[in-house]
Amino acid sequence: MTTTDPSTTAREPQGKRRLGDLLFAGSAKGSGILILLILAGVAAFLIGQSFDSLSANTANFFTTKEWDANTRDAPAFGVAALAFGTVLAAATALVIATPIAVGIALFIVYYAPRRLASILGYVVDLLAAIPSVVYGLWGIGWLVKQLGPFYTSLEQYLGWIPMFAGPVSTTGRTMLSASIVLAVMILPIITAMSRDVFQQVPQAHREASLALGATRWEMIRMAVIPFGRPGIIGGAMLGLGRALGETMAVAMILSPQLVISWMVLQSGNQTIAAHIALQYPEATGYGVSALISAGLVLFAITLVVNMGARFIVARRKEFA
Repeated sequence: MTTTDPSTTAREPQGKRRLGDLLFAGSAKGSGILILLILAGVAAFLIGQSFDSLSANTANFFTTKEWDANTRDAPAFGVAALAFGTVLAAATALVIATPIAVGIALFIVYYAPRRLASILGYVVDLLAAIPSVVYGLWGIGWLVKQLGPFYTSLEQYLGWIPMFAGPVSTTGRTMLSASIVLAVMILPIITAMSRDVFQQVPQAHREASLALGATRWEMIRMAVIPFGRPGIIGGAMLGLGRALGETMAVAMILSPQLVISWMVLQSGNQTIAAHIALQYPEATGYGVSALISAGLVLFAITLVVNMGARFIVARRKEFA
């Protein structure tokens, strides 16, 4: 009768687990390195392809508003107006969408009945699946017509604020219209992130607030929102990244004008992504390279926004 060494039997599963740990660690490390390589590859492509046009450009790329990049001998173009329009549209959309998204998330988690909450959560998530071109069609075909009276009232009562100064555009194809459409598009992203983090608030925190005599709103203000603030900020920054890179909806709504204007009720301004989509089919010579250089600026803006979001979330966690 043969006996097995218990020490050998015990070591075999350990060896298998160790091999699995090594394989998992290697695959995880390889995935992380792959992401960095893809990011570096995209950056290298944009820099390499934009070099020809930037070296031949006769204008200051960062301060010039005009875009005459198809001139083969002496192209003159700049990204100032495009960068301004991109940041203005995305920031306005974020200001509109964030409080609404947080309110929807709080209603779903803490106020709505369970059946209504599940239906409402499904509907909000469904908004993320709608293609951007459909949002653009909705914006240009219906929304801009309905916003006319609202813009007139806005100019009448808040026209003393430079952003809402008139005259109001008769077409409705304004920066505010594009921002409202962008706000609807990023709403499900911020809502989903906020809803998930609100559901993770420890039950003990909420019960302690209620036991001390706090109302439901006071409990949300003192226990839920402080705990979920990093998630809200993260969701808002994800939504901002989506708004910065949105193309078709903005291209269909905004009039293609290269101006720098804070007046969101007037026609004007354009974003980098929409400008690239509109100009690329007809671009020739240095024009293609110039559009890629504009894409490089958009890439840098998005990278800075995401890095800033990570920094803010990390600091909030340190002080939480």
